[in-house]
Amino acid sequence: MTIPHGTILGGLSTVPDLDRALAGYRDVLGLNLVEQGELSDDLARSWDCPANAGSRYAVLRPVSDAPCWFRLVEQPSHPDFAPTTTYGWAAFETTVEDVWHWPDALPKDLFEIVGPPKILENIEPAFIPMQALGTGREMIYLNQVLGDLPDTDLPRAGSPVDKIFIVVLATPSRETSIAWYCDRLGLMRGADYTLPYSMINDAFNLAPETQTTITMVSHTKMPIVEVDDYPAAATPRARHLGMLPPGNAMVTLAVEDLDACTADWIAAPRPRDGALYEGRRTACAIGAGGELVECVEVGA
Repeated sequence: MTIPHGTILGGLSTVPDLDRALAGYRDVLGLNLVEQGELSDDLARSWDCPANAGSRYAVLRPVSDAPCWFRLVEQPSHPDFAPTTTYGWAAFETTVEDVWHWPDALPKDLFEIVGPPKILENIEPAFIPMQALGTGREMIYLNQVLGDLPDTDLPRAGSPVDKIFIVVLATPSRETSIAWYCDRLGLMRGADYTLPYSMINDAFNLAPETQTTITMVSHTKMPIVEVDDYPAAATPRARHLGMLPPGNAMVTLAVEDLDACTADWIAAPRPRDGALYEGRRTACAIGAGGELVECVEVGA
């Protein structure tokens, strides 16, 4: 299988109780559990999170076998973390077959629905989004794709819950973050959209009609990173010393050639085994918004 440059290979979320989180991702969302264990010291250090060495983790994959892995890492909750109020990864957007199925199917003890399905305003209705928080307060969008946008191809789901096709980044400077992905990883700037963003407006107690501008970072017509303007009240994300950020913690992207990237790697690229890596070279960097970006070399 050829994996294009920029493909989202995975989203990593932190959770306080791995078994409880698995009950949500595996038993409710229907993802396949493909690996679990404890994080090695070397891998944790490559993420600049040495205190996560020995943390329990699990890796899941859509039933469709799409090349996308959902990773869960167990660590204590942080009392100061509130979703959609801080810089870093704000959400992982997955494509689903039937968004209207999920409001009644998500157990309230495993998921909190924060945005029921609705038709987006101000942009062509290419998909119907729904937003929920998992047990680690990580944000998951369950989006049913209806069609493509003029400059963007959106994937249809091959299973009830399929791959992550957009990752949402909150950053203190949208332009600086866009430039980082374009200059360091060889991606391209896509279209800007301005719309009332209910997740942001609700989190910051803004008027419902408040507008937010977002920009898509893409590769050809494949969407990758949605970079969002955030209000001045947003702050860096509180985190435990030496541990992963709480919630949506890290994104893994495919790159053709790690040596062609100009990111400042936390540790030198090296091959890794296991789910997602499959023996390929990988390295991790910190983006302009303070987010963890892991890259896996997939070749041309």
